[in-house]
Amino acid sequence: MSKVRMGMVGGGPDAFIGNVHRIASRIDGEIELVCGAFSRDPAKSKQAGKELYLPESRCYESYEAMMDAEAALPENERMEFVAIVTPNNTHYPIAKLALEKGFHVMCDKPATFDLKEAVELKAQVEKTGLLFGLTHTYTGYPIVKEARERVLKGELGNITKVVAEYNQGWLAAKMNSDEGKQAAWRLDPKFAGASCCMGDIGVHAANLAEFITGDTISEVLAELNSVEPGRQLDDDGAALLRFSKGAKGVLFASQIAVGEENNLRIRVYGSKGGLEWHQQEPNTLYIKWGDKPEEVVRAGNGYLGAAAQANSRTPFGHPEGYLEAFANLYKHFAAEIKNQRGKARSSGIKDIPFVPGIEDGVIGMAFIEAVVESSNKGGTWVKLAS
Repeated sequence: MSKVRMGMVGGGPDAFIGNVHRIASRIDGEIELVCGAFSRDPAKSKQAGKELYLPESRCYESYEAMMDAEAALPENERMEFVAIVTPNNTHYPIAKLALEKGFHVMCDKPATFDLKEAVELKAQVEKTGLLFGLTHTYTGYPIVKEARERVLKGELGNITKVVAEYNQGWLAAKMNSDEGKQAAWRLDPKFAGASCCMGDIGVHAANLAEFITGDTISEVLAELNSVEPGRQLDDDGAALLRFSKGAKGVLFASQIAVGEENNLRIRVYGSKGGLEWHQQEPNTLYIKWGDKPEEVVRAGNGYLGAAAQANSRTPFGHPEGYLEAFANLYKHFAAEIKNQRGKARSSGIKDIPFVPGIEDGVIGMAFIEAVVESSNKGGTWVKLAS
């Protein structure tokens, strides 16, 4: 009945997403941070651990040292899983070592630096039987679960059209000192991989489209742009999509859309109706019909399906947002770890996965590489690697 013990790699001084992971992991009281290697700079790692009230002996100079030391501790003391919150190029080696040492993994997206690493990591996950979670956060919203459930029940009919977009404006100008660190590694192919904009946020839009429709993107035709001069990677782009079951789609993403914050939106249309969801107002789902008025569905209400209910905490009219959606991933990941303690896996709710996994990681990397290849070829249809 003890809390699940978490370690962290990354998330030290000046890091943004590390603290989001820590907050999310604490919300439900199921997880305790017990150790970390928070920075490549040993002094910064120690200082970060001190500020998080961790004992000095559990604040490590490197992730390699952390894995070795934690594996040597008694089973009821060592960390049970590691959260990886580092730049993309380090996800694979950290996750691989964690699995080899017997630890479950929760990783920030994208799963790896490239598709080859993602495929190799999938094999490692399957070989060890350990858990791998991927923080495609937007799948954690109750209303997004509701949207998927309604699509899978056939309420919209056969899905014919998907429009997904994710627009930000924070890379539209020269970065100031606070934003510079976050921008620098995302725009550097040595750290980010083949793409900035599509790899950072476009893949979120693609994942959301696939999650809600229960379908996969099979082909893309894309154009990526570097609007700000001197950038090696894209800061803007768009793609036409073909889904495996016949639906067509459009996806566009931009980090130079001046005035936009985190404007992730999706519209899904079928032969009977359509739906629309906005991340910046995440507690409302709009369902559209051809022969009757638009339906407005709100989070927290008793008329929602089982999956939405299982991911809600507050009564209707009390909004839940990004941190709560993020926390849903951690809550269900902790439940899976507790189930593995007893050598049993929870069944969850049929067809509504609660935590994205390594399969989503492989699909995401295939999408990123396909849109880059399509754009490099001048905008031709490219099949996603299977």
